[in-house]
Amino acid sequence: MANYYQPEIECASREEIVRIQNEKLVKQVRHVYDNVPYYRHLMEEKGVTPDDIRSIDDIHKLPFLTKADLREAYPYGLLGTDLKNCVRIQSTSGTTGKRVVAFYTQKDIDLWEDCCARAIVAAGGTNEDVCQVCYGYGLFTGGPGLNGGSHKVGCLTLPMSSGNTDRQIQFMMDLGSTILCCTPSYAAFIAETLAEKGYKPEDNKLKAGIFGAEPWTEEMRRDIEAKLGIKAYDIYGLTETTGPGVSFECEEQTGMHINEDHFYAEIIDPETGEVLPEGSKGELVFTSLDKEGFPLLRYRTRDICVLSRKKCSCGRTHVKMSKPMGRSDDMLIIRGVNVFPSQIETVLLNEGYSPNYQIVVDRVNNTDTLDVYVELTPDQFSDIISENQKKEKALEGAIRTMLGIGAKVHLTDPKTIARSEGKAVRVIDKRKLV
Repeated sequence: MANYYQPEIECASREEIVRIQNEKLVKQVRHVYDNVPYYRHLMEEKGVTPDDIRSIDDIHKLPFLTKADLREAYPYGLLGTDLKNCVRIQSTSGTTGKRVVAFYTQKDIDLWEDCCARAIVAAGGTNEDVCQVCYGYGLFTGGPGLNGGSHKVGCLTLPMSSGNTDRQIQFMMDLGSTILCCTPSYAAFIAETLAEKGYKPEDNKLKAGIFGAEPWTEEMRRDIEAKLGIKAYDIYGLTETTGPGVSFECEEQTGMHINEDHFYAEIIDPETGEVLPEGSKGELVFTSLDKEGFPLLRYRTRDICVLSRKKCSCGRTHVKMSKPMGRSDDMLIIRGVNVFPSQIETVLLNEGYSPNYQIVVDRVNNTDTLDVYVELTPDQFSDIISENQKKEKALEGAIRTMLGIGAKVHLTDPKTIARSEGKAVRVIDKRKLV
């Protein structure tokens, strides 16, 4: 039996959802035009006025926003209200150039926490649960978002933040945590540490995990589920639109329901900007329909995915997005072939290796090189060189089959690849491509 945090919205008819979106978009475009000179200038350049936007059907007339725009407008250029109305900022976890700073009014925070509460309830959360939040707090949106959502559901909330894994496990076991919120790579690390301490999956009280902030595969999901004895749910968000809770998985685990009453999603061709029909693979674009402090219209996420309106068994009617299949800007082009790190992770997990790996790309004598370092578990480790070489060759064959190009595989000793308590650094690109 599915549970909902706000059933009247989560299970609304398509007609009702479109009505809400039309009403909010018209109002939001006028609000942005009147209050955000930066975006008004973009609209004027394109010859668009708020009067041209009468429904969602007109959204394609609006200009896109990109991360470059956010950096150019830093810090206050995209602020949508008087600063006195804002109560908080959040910021990206760190990229090259200027950081992205997002502003929130109290209403923005309330709506964001509602979105996270929907995700927690979809994972089976109630006011009887103990929710352990191991996403980073502070400027990063993960901790504050799930923390607020957990409060709204009424869970006992453990605001652990990331790191100090021994303390995480102590509180998890002593306080009987039932829901774990963190990055998938940190969940895998917690599972690994629990096993090293002699715990079996049935020794903890966890029933669900809400994992996001980095790409992960179905193979990694099943691995975490088996090692922690839980059901693992995906959650998606980005600082630019609000944070985690833009979309979330239900028990069907076949994509993440987008909170369509707050965010309108489009899929575009990343090269041309053309809006693609439902079911097409392309770049995800979001419009925040009711954000006051930082109201972005048609923001290009650079995440590649597919949208689907196929009826869901959970009863929710909001459109689903697939797990991001890579990024239009982070995608690696190696010897002319498009490579996503998730493809390599899929091969490693299918072949029985650990999710602790690192991809190193370089360019030697004008030719791209691709090296994949894979950490062995203690059970797999062997000091017989010929045995390891045989395993490396087999993995190289499997990766070539997946990618269509060759890679050099290096099997490394246990614990030699740095663990991550935040976002895992999976790719090191040493090429000078800019």
